[in-house]
Amino acid sequence: MTSTIPTSEFDTAIGDDRHPSLHNDDLAPLPSEKRRWGAFEIFNVWTNDVQSLAGYTLAAGLFVTAGINGWWVFAAIILAGFFVNWLVNLTGKPSVKYGIPYAVMARSSMGVQGAQFPALIRGIVAMFWYGAQTYFASTAVAMALNAVFGNPELPVFLGMDAIDWVAYVFVAVLQVALFVGGIAWIERFLNVAGPAVYAVMVILLVVIWIQAGDRLLPAVGSLFAGDDRVGWDAVLAFVGVIGTMIAYFSAVVINFGDFARFSRSEGAMRRGNFLGLPVSLAFFTFLSLFITAGAYIVLQGGEGEPLTNPAEIVGLVGNVFLTIVAAVTFVIATIGINLVANFIPPAYDLSNLAPQRISFRAGGYITAAFGFVVGALWVATISRIGLPAFVDTLGAILAPLYGVLVADFYIIQRRRLKVADLYSMDPAGRYHYQKGWNLRAIVVVGVAAVFSIAAVWMPALQALSGFAWVIGAVLGGLLYLAAMWNLRAEAGDTAPAVETAVETGA
Repeated sequence: MTSTIPTSEFDTAIGDDRHPSLHNDDLAPLPSEKRRWGAFEIFNVWTNDVQSLAGYTLAAGLFVTAGINGWWVFAAIILAGFFVNWLVNLTGKPSVKYGIPYAVMARSSMGVQGAQFPALIRGIVAMFWYGAQTYFASTAVAMALNAVFGNPELPVFLGMDAIDWVAYVFVAVLQVALFVGGIAWIERFLNVAGPAVYAVMVILLVVIWIQAGDRLLPAVGSLFAGDDRVGWDAVLAFVGVIGTMIAYFSAVVINFGDFARFSRSEGAMRRGNFLGLPVSLAFFTFLSLFITAGAYIVLQGGEGEPLTNPAEIVGLVGNVFLTIVAAVTFVIATIGINLVANFIPPAYDLSNLAPQRISFRAGGYITAAFGFVVGALWVATISRIGLPAFVDTLGAILAPLYGVLVADFYIIQRRRLKVADLYSMDPAGRYHYQKGWNLRAIVVVGVAAVFSIAAVWMPALQALSGFAWVIGAVLGGLLYLAAMWNLRAEAGDTAPAVETAVETGA
């Protein structure tokens, strides 16, 4: 195993030519002494990503609406976990190797200035997700407050009453307070949040199972029989579930390097990814399936549509103490994913737009402000498109960026980067392209995004809506290879001045 290089040698790798518009301390390669994350920390990144209220609602909603047997939906979600595991191993490798965040990694394909384009897109998508997740977290707080105050009748504004607004503002402020504590505090928070959520979900399932008794297993089988689709239509629905789940993770998939750069080794990253994705996702989906079915039989009396929001399920239990405990846990879970997927990445991305004027912290504040507006409008406006369509659309926007990033690093750059050139405005630099912009890559992303978004919204392509992310990623990668093939690096041409070497299994 080759050791990572110390801070002074990282400075040499970047070089004295680093341009102030491309560099600040948050965007610089991370030195070895700051790489503290092992498999457990990476596992908790994904655990918090999986366990949110939106994640539960999406998974439970797919069981109810997919039109195929629930066990096939379960299998599709697990397969999606394995596929996402493979995808993030690809995007995490270069950031473990060089210690750079996604915003810097994107300069290799988009150009040192052109990387502002994908960073801005990623940041905007994250802000929308941040607002949505903030709203979902606030529903748990509102549930607890209503349990304490006896569900009072209050005036409604933008679809939320006074208790809803108090809960929403509380969650928004709490998230900013955690962010201000810095990455070390966020790390500690994630390490506690993941196990706590699983503990409460297991308790909730036990409570429901005790009440349901021998009715639970038949309920699971009958409620999710899903015989609406047969033959090829059922196959398309099965693959569509996989595509929707991939789209749900797409925000983290593309910028997983923002977290992988903290890993001590590629081996630790891979172990954490496996435990946190297919393994954790399987357990979470199992809990979601049985809790939703049990609640439908025990708490809803088998009447109406099954509840897919766990906060609403807990609210029907009728136990104020359990309601408050569950609310606190669900808030922790959803804040966890917001920090992981929708706060840290856009903070880096926005900082990349103007490193000397926008710090990592300032980028977080901008994200919080924009996301607050989105979440405030969630009930009244945005939620009307439906959560699966919302997920697929945001995934379709990001998908081409993933295809371009992977195709560039593994094929065009031949897995080796000139680190110094990522921070340099020298016209002779490898990633300068046309005045800092790789116009070919930007056109590719635009064309691929049009096709992937059309798959979600055009009636004629309705059967492909669940495949939007895959379509965008594959098309983006193939078009980028076609556009850049004559500019691919020669063997040995891309060795950086000083290369970090954190090998697999370290």
